[in-house]
Amino acid sequence: MTVVAVLADPPREDVVLPRLPDTSPLSAAEAVDLYEAMLKDVVTAVAGSGAELLVNYRDDEDLPEGDGRSEAQLRAVVADALGDADGARFEVQVGSSYAARMGNTMTHLLESESVQSAAVVSPAAPLVDRKEIDNAAMKLRRNEVVLGPADDGRTYYAGFTETIDFESADTPPVLETLTDRGVDAGHEVDYLPMLPVVETGRDLASVVSLVRSRTRAGRIIPEYTATVIADYGLTVDVADDGTPRLRRD
Repeated sequence: MTVVAVLADPPREDVVLPRLPDTSPLSAAEAVDLYEAMLKDVVTAVAGSGAELLVNYRDDEDLPEGDGRSEAQLRAVVADALGDADGARFEVQVGSSYAARMGNTMTHLLESESVQSAAVVSPAAPLVDRKEIDNAAMKLRRNEVVLGPADDGRTYYAGFTETIDFESADTPPVLETLTDRGVDAGHEVDYLPMLPVVETGRDLASVVSLVRSRTRAGRIIPEYTATVIADYGLTVDVADDGTPRLRRD
């Protein structure tokens, strides 16, 4: 069984999706609503797969002061998605950077707990579904490193059966950095299909278009994210320069 860690932040305006209000029609408060929805879809996908769900939360001392405790806020979100937060394991993140937190989590799971495989998945990748999580687990039986590419050289999934050099492993383009580290360690590296990770309005436009298309075609959609998209009337059209543009009706 693969242990899949979601490195999550508490849903606060000063913490999650900081670039979205300036690059999309959403306010800071609405960006928080979207983050919660995406996180719910991600933990639902992991919990519905054959993997073990681990929610890694930021220590309150590493975050701007806010109302409530980080763990309690995330437990509430997960419980709302799964019906019971007891279905997930919660542990505090250790490290001063994203790369350090990812590396510490993966190293602890693989070396201290001796799990067969471990992975990190982005909480802002709502189109990840349980089939992708299970597909990644199958690939990890034959490869030491499995990566899920996103636009601009980012990743939404990084799975390992052996450790790599995680120092500054989040250096852009992250996909190439993690690939290089895997190859340098003598590991086989494989990939999942590309999926969007939401950080900016352009990222969100991709998700909105995909979700609206899948809804129209009667295909599987991330339910919580789709609800926020519908509630805020988010659509995609074409700007005067011919580029896709996110707007709200």
